[in-house]
Amino acid sequence: MLDHVFSDAIGSLREALESARLERQTLEERLQTDVLLGDLTWVTSYAMPGEGDPPRVRCDLTLEWPTWSQTSYRNWYLEGEAAEPPEITVEIVLRLQQLTSAPTAADVLASLPTNPPFLGDLQLERSGATVETIYDEVDKPVWALDLTFEGTYELDDATLEDGAAMDDHFAGLGGWIAGALVRLGDLRFDHADTGGPPEKPAT
Repeated sequence: MLDHVFSDAIGSLREALESARLERQTLEERLQTDVLLGDLTWVTSYAMPGEGDPPRVRCDLTLEWPTWSQTSYRNWYLEGEAAEPPEITVEIVLRLQQLTSAPTAADVLASLPTNPPFLGDLQLERSGATVETIYDEVDKPVWALDLTFEGTYELDDATLEDGAAMDDHFAGLGGWIAGALVRLGDLRFDHADTGGPPEKPAT
């Protein structure tokens, strides 16, 4: 991996998610660049252990490094200062899928923590819920629901000078995502892959 602040952010997020005992969906991870604009985007997906393929609930994460941030970072790296602090755009999508009936967004939202997650001093914003109807078979549709949280993570001088600061910022994000996936997994929905809701553990 290149020695770059964006790769440091990717590493910090990976460490946070894996420390929270989440499993990466290997084939879903990709690093891509916009050949016209120059923006760099990293996308990955994580799920709880034992969820199977496809998992009933998963988290899709996107980090975007825009071209202007690269210019700002280059100026800081070469000259020791930047006109504007570079930024990383962060998007988190919690996905509940393979449902045999249409979910109610209000019920799903009520199961999650009241406050959106923090990334350092930044509190992400929930941008809305999307319900999909998927017709793999015309007479047997399945449904999915996406909840999106997003924000812009600003890299100040202290973080640029010591990339380890990002480890602390991303650490809480991993725990929040793991907790949210557990709550979504506990909802009593019928799933197309199991024929019924998941069994609750004996107490």
